[in-house]
Amino acid sequence: MQLNQESLDTIFSNARSFSHWMDTPVSDEQLITLYNLMKMGPTAANSCPARLIFVKSDEAKQRLKLHLNEGNIEKSMSAPVVAIIGMDMEFHEKLPYLFPHTDARSWFAGNPAKIEKSAFLNTALQGAYLITAVRSIGLDAGPMSGVNNETLDKAFFPDGSIKSLFICALGYGNREKLHPRQPRLEFNEACKII
Repeated sequence: MQLNQESLDTIFSNARSFSHWMDTPVSDEQLITLYNLMKMGPTAANSCPARLIFVKSDEAKQRLKLHLNEGNIEKSMSAPVVAIIGMDMEFHEKLPYLFPHTDARSWFAGNPAKIEKSAFLNTALQGAYLITAVRSIGLDAGPMSGVNNETLDKAFFPDGSIKSLFICALGYGNREKLHPRQPRLEFNEACKII
C-alpha cells in the first residue's frame, strides 16, 4: 500500500532540518515510540549496531555542550532532546540472537576493519531511519556532525565499545526561522537507468 501524499510530504517533501525549536517538551513515550519504529529498518545481517543516548535533562545538556562545535551549541541546547547516535563496535556479539539462522558472528570476529565498515554503514542507515521515524510521529529533526567525537565518546560512552557517529536535535521545529529550502539534484543529474 502506498502512503498518501500527506504522509509523503510529512516524511520527505515538506520536511526540513531544524535549528530553532519551539518550547514544547518531547515525552519519554515519544522517544520509545520513535525507537520502536527506527529499529524495524533493515540493516545488514540484522546487525542493528546503532546505540542511542537521548540527552534531555539540563545536566546532561551541559555535559553535551562541552563537545559541540560553536555553531551547534545554541541549536542543541534549545532543543528539547538531542540524540547521540553511536555505533557499537561489538555489535557482532549480538548476532547469534539477531541473526540466528547462521553463524554471522564469525564473519566479523577478529576483523576490526570489517567491523568498523559495517558498524559505520549500518549505523548511518539507522540514523536515517531515526530521522524518518521522528518525522512520522509529528516531531522534527536537526541532524549535526559538528562535535568532537573523541571527547564526546569519553563522556557518554566511556567503556570504549561505542563510538559516536553524529547527533540529532529533536523536538518541534520553529518554521518561522527556517531558511529557504536548498535545491536538490534532479533525477538525471544523480541517477541512471541502465
